[in-house]
Amino acid sequence: MNYAGIYHRPESEFAFLYTKDLMRIRLQTARNEIKSVGLISGDFYTFAEEKWYHTQQTMNKTYTTDTHDYWEIEVTAPHHRLAYAFCITDYAGTQIFYTDQGIFEYEADRLARDYLYFRMPYFQEIDRFKVPDWVAKTVWYQIFPERFYNGDPSNDPDDVLAWGSEKPTRENFFGGDLQGVIDKLDYLEDLGVNGLYLCPIFTSPSNHKYDTVDYYEIDPHFGNKQLFRELVEKAHERGIRVMLDAVFNHLGSSSHQWQDVILHGEESAYADWFHIDSYPPRYTAIPDSEYAKNLNYDTFSFNPHMPKLNTANPEVQNYLLEIATYWIREFDIDGWRLDVANEVDHHFWKEFHEAVLQQKEDLYILGEIWHSSQRWLQGDEFHAVMNYAFTDSIKAFFVEQTISISQMIFGMNRQQLLYRDQTNEVSFNLLDSHDTPRILTLCQGNKELMKAVLTFMFIQKGTPCIYYGTEVGMEGEMDPDCRRCMIWEGQDEELQTFFKQLIALRKQFSEVFSYGTTTWHYDDDKKAFSLTRSYKEKTLIATFNEGESFEVEKNGRRVFGQNYHEGEEYQLLPHGFVIQEQ
Repeated sequence: MNYAGIYHRPESEFAFLYTKDLMRIRLQTARNEIKSVGLISGDFYTFAEEKWYHTQQTMNKTYTTDTHDYWEIEVTAPHHRLAYAFCITDYAGTQIFYTDQGIFEYEADRLARDYLYFRMPYFQEIDRFKVPDWVAKTVWYQIFPERFYNGDPSNDPDDVLAWGSEKPTRENFFGGDLQGVIDKLDYLEDLGVNGLYLCPIFTSPSNHKYDTVDYYEIDPHFGNKQLFRELVEKAHERGIRVMLDAVFNHLGSSSHQWQDVILHGEESAYADWFHIDSYPPRYTAIPDSEYAKNLNYDTFSFNPHMPKLNTANPEVQNYLLEIATYWIREFDIDGWRLDVANEVDHHFWKEFHEAVLQQKEDLYILGEIWHSSQRWLQGDEFHAVMNYAFTDSIKAFFVEQTISISQMIFGMNRQQLLYRDQTNEVSFNLLDSHDTPRILTLCQGNKELMKAVLTFMFIQKGTPCIYYGTEVGMEGEMDPDCRRCMIWEGQDEELQTFFKQLIALRKQFSEVFSYGTTTWHYDDDKKAFSLTRSYKEKTLIATFNEGESFEVEKNGRRVFGQNYHEGEEYQLLPHGFVIQEQ
């Protein structure tokens, strides 16, 4: 038995309260080596009296990666405390006793030593990782406001261009605004989305608004606070939640705080608001680039116009926390998406978490982090992150064709195993955004492939997001090209109908997709696979084909599909899929 493959960590993603009374426990073992795992558990205060260490509960193997298997079980405890250990049996019949103090032979004398067991000393409800219930039922729609719709030409910038008349750059403007979003709420409601993620809307000189000047004001080219209040209220009337984008890592160089530093140097009242090595702040511009060199102050990346905030400074903390709570308190927003969240200190995010949830207990806190994020997802900072690492595996198989089906599954599993189930259920799943090439462009214009990969994403755990215009066939390379003006004339109606059906499917079976178990069957050589999603009495079987045509058995009522011929069986064509309800 490979002892090095065995791992468990108490009070972590390996052992956590899922609900007030239910604890979920995971164990890692080397792949394909262990036949069974039993959980030995009970109340540590009744150890000698009840001798519960003589009984076991069978754990289920629920996840596999290329290197490990993972076993899970859900348990409760009448007195809300638990001691536990594992009996691990390999295919040769060897048994071991895995405990808090190491691995031992499985023998009666060893089992009877109470000090060896892992502990959950008490089911502390206040410490349990909680997420807003509504998020798992949400289908998001991301809007880049400057490029969605021009509802009020009177607030256009002086140098505004005709809608869609030129390719987007980092400097040009086309006049999109908040009135445009309001005007299209009926369109969004008809599409079926019930969550809006708005890129920054606060005062800023740029078209993207990630260089904030004034967090307390709506950019005048977008509208004003009254208009934003109207947007939130009308969205809520339609059952649509609204999430704003906050840039708390850095300020724009036009902000009065940074300009005061430029004017007064180290004598400025804001000098300690930033990370400045020497005075005056300076840099060497790089021609035809938004970046610079020889910076003597910290910035986002090497952009001299985005000086990094010192969030360890109590004044900065108070300033940002007041902003965060203001927009909840005054406008009833439903979520904050936090830009460059991984470059802000954990101490601040803990303060942020407490402050915003005091204002609205079911507010959604979403961090922009592109890599493994356990440290931010312990229950006292974010609810979830933008799940790029999860969907990268999906794109690598379907779109880039650089990995096999099994490698995609292993990659997706590996990401989910980093976190508690609560986080996985509300992770923000997306295939494209304002920061990436558009999915149809990545699919080289192949709409059948795009529909297959989007459908596959929509049936996973996590809350799915559509980037504006994907539903009508918009394309675009890496930003700024992916920030083109929304197509309103000559839309692809067939594609739009597909999206309405896909969103309706997600909402109809949201509990299955959000909370259900997943069982895989795949053939790497044939590039075909199926996954079974089950929750309570409902079961869906989804079969996908990215290879040659093949036959699929009918297992129930077909609820969704494309590229198939129906007879006694389904013949799945390339990029075909069928989802059946048993």
